[in-house]
Amino acid sequence: MKTPDSLAAPVQALRADGPVEVDLSWDNPGHLTAYEPLFAALSAARVRLLSLPLKNRQDETIGTLTLSFVLPAKGEGEPLGAARVAFVRALSGTAALAIDNNLLLRARKELLDSFIQLVAGAIDAKSPYTGGHCQRVPELTRMLAQAACDATEGPYAGFAMTADEWEALHIAAWLHDCGKVTTPEYVVDKATKLETLYNRIHEIRTRFEVLKRDALIERLQQRLGVDGTALAQADSAGVLAALDADFAFVAGCNQGGEVLSAEHLARLHEIAARRWQRTLDDSLGLSFDEARRLPRPRPALPAAERLLADRPEHILARPAGDKIDDGNRWGFRMAQPEHLYHRGELHNLAVSRGTLTDEERYKINDHIVQTLKMLAELPFPRHLRAVPEIAGSHHERMDGKGYPRRLTGEQMSPQARMMAIADVFEALTADDRPYKPGKPLSEALTILSRMAREQHLDAELFELFLRSGACMAYARRFMPAELIDVENVGAYLS
Repeated sequence: MKTPDSLAAPVQALRADGPVEVDLSWDNPGHLTAYEPLFAALSAARVRLLSLPLKNRQDETIGTLTLSFVLPAKGEGEPLGAARVAFVRALSGTAALAIDNNLLLRARKELLDSFIQLVAGAIDAKSPYTGGHCQRVPELTRMLAQAACDATEGPYAGFAMTADEWEALHIAAWLHDCGKVTTPEYVVDKATKLETLYNRIHEIRTRFEVLKRDALIERLQQRLGVDGTALAQADSAGVLAALDADFAFVAGCNQGGEVLSAEHLARLHEIAARRWQRTLDDSLGLSFDEARRLPRPRPALPAAERLLADRPEHILARPAGDKIDDGNRWGFRMAQPEHLYHRGELHNLAVSRGTLTDEERYKINDHIVQTLKMLAELPFPRHLRAVPEIAGSHHERMDGKGYPRRLTGEQMSPQARMMAIADVFEALTADDRPYKPGKPLSEALTILSRMAREQHLDAELFELFLRSGACMAYARRFMPAELIDVENVGAYLS
């Protein structure tokens, strides 16, 4: 249909919801102003535009297709005709399909990316102490990968990444800790050795209070009257002071700030061996699961119990489905503790370094096992098949002593080795952990330098991390200014 040219042809086609034709003339000032490049490109003084809307599979308008036809300098020009318009309409169907496919692909990529970031955000929100980790590691990994691509000398001088490889690295970095959705918050957030769902130091404090009163009562019973009571209090002062000192020692052990020496461990066992009298039935008020773990029959009351105990009910068996066979299909080669959890008081207080028992440390490390299992089930397209390897290898080591598959540096992709550095550096410098403050930049780089020398991390990538400026760029962006105590990172180069 021929229509006025007061509106651009595509706009007219959208309004008419059908094909429209518009004649343009070089002599018309309005046409020349709007379409001068078109006249110049066609070397024509008169042009006819055919415009029609593009429809997707749902009959929704997603754009317009406009074709131009050169007209003779004078006269009306030959009409396009129904056949030619029908041909263009058929052509528009192919164009609409191509555009619709492109829009669908873009929408699905945006949906996938948003979903990935949603998962990472949920993991960070799950614990206030890991907040930001899943956002910072992808950023640092990207900076390190860009530094490798920009390198003009050294082992990464020829390193380059395609658009598909950048997409795989982006997805892997955001999903590198997705297995943490299976890790209990009370394990991730464990701030003292006796903490499970709550800090059991309060129970032990109560028992010390009982011992203090028992010591006083025993002596008061031996004496009568006011004078006798006063003498008993004086006599018990040394015992009470010793109990105060022993409790202070146990409380200090609970914090896990220092390595527990053999001498301190012996004192801990000596304190644990003290006995107190329990007069109440400890099987009352328990959950079904707690009662099931309690040994039967229960001892007669009053019962003498150790001050610090590792009792059978403190042990949670590992479910059969949680056990990893030697020949598992994922290639995991992690040493797996016998028990799922061991919540014994002495067992926890005797931890030599940090606050985690072997069982809890395995549970923390198990997040990477769950990450690999989860990602292995996703039907990644061909160009994203490296995502599980990149995301699941950031706890491996160059010397093959990492986990969960004990890969060597040669068996890891450069992207996985980049993420390993990013993960360690972020963890060292983060100031939102419950068990430690963020480390100064100098201390973090000292640790990373040692890890590179000991073949924990890729030494060549660590050098690139420093030389490229990625280290300082990240520090200025994410670290508190007072912790950036290094101006020249060259001192940490091997």
